[in-house]
Amino acid sequence: MPSSKAQAAETAARRAKLIKLRRAGHDFQHIADTLGYASRGAASKDLIRALEQHREEESAEIGFYRQQENERLDALMTAVWERATTPQPVFTKDGVHTHDEIDLRAVDTLLRLMDRRARLNGLDAPARTELSGPDGGAVPLGTGSLAELNTLIGIAGQTGTTGPAAAAEGEDPGDDER
Repeated sequence: MPSSKAQAAETAARRAKLIKLRRAGHDFQHIADTLGYASRGAASKDLIRALEQHREEESAEIGFYRQQENERLDALMTAVWERATTPQPVFTKDGVHTHDEIDLRAVDTLLRLMDRRARLNGLDAPARTELSGPDGGAVPLGTGSLAELNTLIGIAGQTGTTGPAAAAEGEDPGDDER
């Protein structure tokens, strides 16, 4: 059942106080006692509700922004589309028609607009990266000294016989026989 405007305002004010007290470092029992919650669990639950409501409001704003940006991209793409897709006549300096071609700058602009739309809407798959240890194996983990960790970092970046490991063995990777 929807709450009245007065109840909604009261809830919003209480939640604002709850967040302020929590940010100040108070525990939920103190917050419950101060703001009149039935228990510390009720105060905790109300904080979660407040955060979820805020997340929903942010999500709605992000959705509105995304829609607005997509409409702007649509308008720009419409303005460029014909020049990027329809060959236009090319003339010499003395006015002789030589051939037809599309406007490559318009194509480039269109591709950049399409890339922007893909990023805005999350259409591009994220780049997958993987960290591996020596010879493509697992990265050894454990407790170790800073020097040991730096050695592991050097090994992880090693691609051949040059680099940090070679330098550790006394070879200078930049030292060509002079």
